[in-house]
Formats: sequence, structure tokens, C-alpha cells
Amino acid sequence: MRRLTFSWQGTAALLLCVTALATLPLLSDGAARPLTDGTASLIFIVIASAALLSFAPQPPAYRATVLFIGAHGAAWLLLAALSGNEGTATRAYFLLLFSAWLLAWRCVTELSKVPSAAAFGASVLELLIPAIFGAWILILWEASTRGAGIPFILLPPPSAIGARIMASLPILGDDVRQTIFKAVLIGYIVGCLSGFVVAVLADRIAFLRRGLLPIGNMVSALPIIGIAPVMVMWFGFDWPSKAAVVIVMTFFPMLVNTVAGLSASGSMERDLMRTYASSDWQTLLKLKLPAAMPFIFNALKINSTLALIGAIVAEFFGTPIVGMGFRISTEIGRMNVDMVWAEIAVAALAGSIFYGIIALTERAVTFWHPSIRGG
Repeated sequence: MRRLTFSWQGTAALLLCVTALATLPLLSDGAARPLTDGTASLIFIVIASAALLSFAPQPPAYRATVLFIGAHGAAWLLLAALSGNEGTATRAYFLLLFSAWLLAWRCVTELSKVPSAAAFGASVLELLIPAIFGAWILILWEASTRGAGIPFILLPPPSAIGARIMASLPILGDDVRQTIFKAVLIGYIVGCLSGFVVAVLADRIAFLRRGLLPIGNMVSALPIIGIAPVMVMWFGFDWPSKAAVVIVMTFFPMLVNTVAGLSASGSMERDLMRTYASSDWQTLLKLKLPAAMPFIFNALKINSTLALIGAIVAEFFGTPIVGMGFRISTEIGRMNVDMVWAEIAVAALAGSIFYGIIALTERAVTFWHPSIRGG
């Protein structure tokens, strides 16, 4: 007979439920729409049932399903209870919210144990686990801001930010077009490509290697707020000045990483290429560049973040009446914090997509590398 499988998350969730039961009600007496006893009881039942069922002997996939339903069902009921009752959540309410979060934690733990022989199943799990984690950041954010009555100007709830995004799609689209598709992409391509070309030359010419790398380390330490005003004076207020900032920020990380990568191949491999009478270009293409690919993609991933940050910050120092940085600086002055957070959310989404594309390309190009084969 198989034994029960206890977990500290499930046990803690049950203890929090008992504590919440002793500190009822879930909403204060000033609630405009008081919570019915039936709804409150249902929340307790959902959390307690999921915690108890998770102790039963069963495969990790079934246990994760039970925990997923219990955690997110309770969260939906708790968030629905705040409709029209903002700022009235009590201690019992937050105890139940944290107990549901513990169930979601246990769900993610069980999902990480699910075996998957198929590549598709493994990919689904790789996406599902961070999706649950991210969803609970939003759930806790929403419940905390609305339940505790945090002033909107300090921290708007995610629902308000989502509503602002949907209502401002044309404005956000123009800002993305100006900042990302012009300044970021052009600056990123030019900066990374030029850094790569100079790194190849520096690998061949010791003078460049010894002279440029110390300068690269120095320039990498320069603050954006020092570079951006200068570039605006040189290239004007439109996107070319922002692209110039991105070029400066991305050139030296690519240079330093590529030079290090081109030196990563061992002396034995280089001697072997010489015994085959390989030319310098053949050695570069067939030995040095493949060995340098992990370093090059590391620089590309680092630069994907630096490029977005550099372009947005550069727009604070002068830009046409469009752009993500311009919108953030303007709307925060008007106290339209939901629009500021909408721009931040769009920038985070664009940066994540950009980073994801580079990471997928890396897996396709460096499939032979032990870090990729091991994953």
C-alpha cells in the first residue's frame, strides 16, 4: 500500500486556512458588496480539498493538475470578491491568498518532476512552469493593490495597466515603431556587426587587440546619461541619435566577447589545422568561429537588453513627440502612471521576444555545444 505524500506547501496551506477561519470575515464591514457565506465557504473548500488531495499517492502530473485547479480556482474567487470592494480585504483574505499561492508553488514543483519523452511535451512544460510563476506575480500584485487599497498613483493594478494597453494600442504602436523598429534594431545590427568585424581584425592584428580591448572596457563603463546628450547634439533629435547610442553600447560587448571566443580554440586544434595546410581564413571559418559561437551569442543576448535600455533612456534627452522614452517621461509628469506602466510592459514584452528569438537561434546554430545537448 502506497503511503501519503506530504509536502510542506500543502501543510502550510491548510494551517493558513485554519488561521483564516479563526479571523473571519474576508472583507471588512465597509465593503459595498459583502461576500456571501456560500462564496467564502467555497474558497475554503477549494483550497483545503486541493491540499488534501495532493497528499494522496498519485503520479506527479495528476497531483499537479489538482493543485493547478485548486490554486487558480481559489485565486479567481478571491479576485472576484474584490469587485467593488477595493481596500476592504482583511487578514483572513490575505491568508487565503497566500495559501493558494503555496498550492501553486507545489504545482510548479510537481510539474518539474513530470517525465516527458517527447520533445513537444518537454517544450510545453518549459513554457508552462514559468507561465504559472509569472501569472502568480500578477495575481499577487492585483490582489495586493486592490485588496489593500494602495493608491493608484503609487502602483496601479495589472488589470488597469491591461485596460490602458488595449485603449492605447495606436499610440503604443507608434512608440514601438519609433523606438524599437528604428533606433533599437538599426543600432543593434550596426553595433553588433561592426563589433564582430573589428574583433575578427583584432584577432589577426595584435596592435588592435592590445589597443582596443582596454578602451572597450573603459567605454563600457560610461553612463548612458553621459553619452545620450552628446549623441543628440551630434545627430539631432530624431531616431539616428538614439541608434548612435545603441551602437556605442553594443559595439564593445560584441568586440570583447568575440575576441575572447576566437581565442577559445585550443592550441592542439590550431596546430592540427596547420598540419592540414589550412589557410588563415579556413582556420577562422572551420575552427575559430564555431568555437566562438557561444561567446558571440552571449554578446548578442547581452546587447539585446542594452540596446532597448539605451534607446529608451536616450529619448529622455530629446526626441520627436513619439517614442517609448518620450512617452514615459511625458506621462509621468502628468501623473498618468497607468500609461507609464503600459509602456514598461510593452518594452518588457518586446525585450523578451527579442531575447527569445536570439536564444532559439543559438540553439539551432550551436546544437553541438554541450550546454545545448545537455538541455
